Amino acid sequence: MSEHHATSGTDERRRGSTAADLADRRIAPDPEDPRPPTVDSEPNSGENPGHRGDEAGTGGSRPATPRPPVPGPPSRRAPGPRPGPAARPAPSEPRPAPAPPRHPVPDPAPVLTPPTPTPVAQAGSDPSRWGRVDAEGTIYLITAEGQRVVGSWQAGSPEEGLAHFARRFDDLLTEAELLAARLTAGGDPKHSLHSAKALRQHLDEAAVIGDVTALRTRIDELVAFAEQSVGAARSAREAQRAAAIARKEELAAEAEHLAAEATQWKQAGDRFKSILDEWRAIKGIDRKTDEALWKRFSRARESFNRRRGSHFADLDRQRAGAKARKEELVAEAEALADSTDWGPTAARYRDLMTEWKAAGRAQKDADDALWQRFRSAQDVFFRRRAATYAERDAEFVANAEAKRALLGEAEKIDVSDPDAARAALRSIQERWEALGKVPREDIRPLEARLRAVEEKVREAADRHWRRTDPEAEARVAQFRERVAQFEAQAAKARATGDLRRAERAQSQADQWREWLATAEQAVQQR
Repeated sequence: MSEHHATSGTDERRRGSTAADLADRRIAPDPEDPRPPTVDSEPNSGENPGHRGDEAGTGGSRPATPRPPVPGPPSRRAPGPRPGPAARPAPSEPRPAPAPPRHPVPDPAPVLTPPTPTPVAQAGSDPSRWGRVDAEGTIYLITAEGQRVVGSWQAGSPEEGLAHFARRFDDLLTEAELLAARLTAGGDPKHSLHSAKALRQHLDEAAVIGDVTALRTRIDELVAFAEQSVGAARSAREAQRAAAIARKEELAAEAEHLAAEATQWKQAGDRFKSILDEWRAIKGIDRKTDEALWKRFSRARESFNRRRGSHFADLDRQRAGAKARKEELVAEAEALADSTDWGPTAARYRDLMTEWKAAGRAQKDADDALWQRFRSAQDVFFRRRAATYAERDAEFVANAEAKRALLGEAEKIDVSDPDAARAALRSIQERWEALGKVPREDIRPLEARLRAVEEKVREAADRHWRRTDPEAEARVAQFRERVAQFEAQAAKARATGDLRRAERAQSQADQWREWLATAEQAVQQR
């Protein structure tokens, strides 16, 4: 028998693998493959699907027809790579270590609504409808275009031969339906397109019995639908790529802005980390564009790090200068701690505090240690001053009480005898000065009371002096003489009959009499 001749019985049972297993090995992608879908290349609808290991020819130059697997464990080819980017060589710039994305970008998996399928009848229910066997065992496929030989049958009845080739047709139909189901469910349209084209390519010369015309139409529908799905997937990938590029461009621009403008170093450094985490999560960009964007981000990050490093280097230099200056201030403060020149030293401590604030900050530990030394020196000095002032204040309080007693004595001085009053006041003043200082709040009240006593004694002495002034008495006597002189002239003129001269002399006498009265009154009021 030729290699076309089918077998029966045991051979039929050896073909026990289902058409679903056959289709799974042909079109199902390996679910264990961890690699992501491709982003560097587009599906090629004209790609050669490669060698089909589960199809064999039935003889001569006729095309291969599907053959069920032989018994034994299923033979699976090593899982090929899922469509995805090829392994990228390390770029020239340092790249971050891969990390699981916090918000992974989903793979594009557009699902289109399939067209209404052309119905294809199973051939196994009535194989004679689409084929026949002649007397020599040759199997013919009957189509609208005519008949063609698909094989020969010598191992059993003609009905068994037709049934055998009908089962082959049903296997092809099952594979087509599985392809349709995978496409509808969102499977890889490129892989399905390759499988559908391969199925369509071998259908015209396949050794099967069935409604080949309807199956051809159905497969053509699958090819068209798979091509639409490939185009939709390509568009989705392009949209995803554009969105990913736009987002990375935004992140790169933000990084460049931070590198040029940021001065809040901690917040900006945290933001760079967040940008890097988000950058890792963004997928779907071709390598050339991704590397160009990465170089922008990397340059911005390096620029930020250099600027931040320069800032902190300057800050370290400033802190070193501040530390040296504060050490000088601390040394002077410690030297002043034992001073007893309270006023000028306290003023100098105030100046040292102002200079301390102007010196800037050193490193925290060093700054805190220097500050403790500075404050300790200040505390030593001001505690000593406070103790001294407390002793002085107690002495001043006693002095104030003594001065109040003196004031009580001074306010009782009898001013009727000016000389005795002045002597008593002088004694009190001498004792007053000997007592020394009093509290600040008592100075004005005590001094005011003493001045009042001094004023009282001085006024009494002035009054006594004015009453006993020889010059004043001489003036009063002179005024009397002048009054008497002019009155005598007036009397003499009247005696001689010179009335005019008498009136003038009397007028002058009256004037001097008024002046005399005033002078006498002044003397009496002293």
